[in-house]
Amino acid sequence: MADHETRGADPVAALPMHETKEQDAVEAAKPIPVVLPVLTGMMVTLVTVAFARLAFGLILPSMRTDLGLSYQQAGTLVTAAALGYLFLVMVAGVFASRRGGRAAVMLGLSLTTAGFILLGAGSHFGLLLLAMLMLGCGTAFAYTPVISLLAGYYPHRRGSVIGVTNSGIGIGMLMASLLIPSLVELTGNSAWRWAWGVFAVASMIALACSLAFLPNPKIAVPASTAGGSASVYRDKRLILTGLLYGVVGTTYIAQTTFMFSYALESGISASTAGHLSALLGVLSIFAGPCWGLFSDRFGRPAALLISVALNVVATILPVLLPTITGFTLHYLILGCTVSGMFTSILTIAAESVEPRLAPRATSYVTLFYAVGQLAGPALAGLLIEYAGGFRTAFTASTLVLALGFVLGCRLVRLSRRPA
Repeated sequence: MADHETRGADPVAALPMHETKEQDAVEAAKPIPVVLPVLTGMMVTLVTVAFARLAFGLILPSMRTDLGLSYQQAGTLVTAAALGYLFLVMVAGVFASRRGGRAAVMLGLSLTTAGFILLGAGSHFGLLLLAMLMLGCGTAFAYTPVISLLAGYYPHRRGSVIGVTNSGIGIGMLMASLLIPSLVELTGNSAWRWAWGVFAVASMIALACSLAFLPNPKIAVPASTAGGSASVYRDKRLILTGLLYGVVGTTYIAQTTFMFSYALESGISASTAGHLSALLGVLSIFAGPCWGLFSDRFGRPAALLISVALNVVATILPVLLPTITGFTLHYLILGCTVSGMFTSILTIAAESVEPRLAPRATSYVTLFYAVGQLAGPALAGLLIEYAGGFRTAFTASTLVLALGFVLGCRLVRLSRRPA
């Protein structure tokens, strides 16, 4: 059921009796103030999304210089992480429903910690592939389960909780953007090893906080869940949302992997490019909650459509204007829109079904994202290596995002309801 169809009514009264009992069970198990779990959720997204996935583009130049990697090999490393995410994202949803969201998050953080340690210590390409695969698996078990756990634990604050939790991505990118150039200046080509080591320590801290502060509700799942979950996979609105999330996965990870290198090739200094990435992180911190408030007022699909349209503009700018102005505008606009896309998509997925099916819905649309991020970096690496360089790759990303804008228009029409 769509959440907007019952907006304004008493959400507990609108639920069937068994769901009311579930709601009571959740409310009765809330010994922890909202701030501690949400701050922990921010730390989880910081580690598993910003450090484990997005920061690779900042570390890549140092790794390429020290290890002699090609851009195709770099794309393959990102693809390995995407494969781990793709193969286990649905498994993680099932695991979370049976063992609890907190257990899934802790397993995911354990995997990312091990992956960071292997990356910092390894030099052989096969070992790096294994480590990146572990990072993808860890993200699958931690990111979507922590979003579903907190959104379900605080159902009346779902939009703001998801938005604030996702702001950890911006904080992580800000930290990585400031840390990695400084490490390059201090340690030279070995900076990438130090960076992965710092990320491993952060992952351990997030693991300890998850054990201490994440809720662990015990709610019995009704016998009708199996039939209800089948309807999730046939919901047209959810399928469109998943397709759009796939577009985001195809383009966004490729951008974060190669845009920094593109800036360096275009004559931008490493420190300036790092500051621009930091600008993206700063803006993302505040953009998530702002997009959540915007979507509460004007609707999730409208917020998603606007953020995707701005992302199209941000992606094409460095292609048309490969100067400091073009890259500054790219990071400025992207910093204002990335959180809007992620927050809107996950909130749409959670609100498109009954509350008890929200974890399955978010895992389902995330599967599309995982497929997209599997193909995107590898294809971008091939285009950079053999088909015209960075400008060709980001022109292709712009075209894919334009397709996403069309899907967003369709989603808006499908979601429109009479006043």
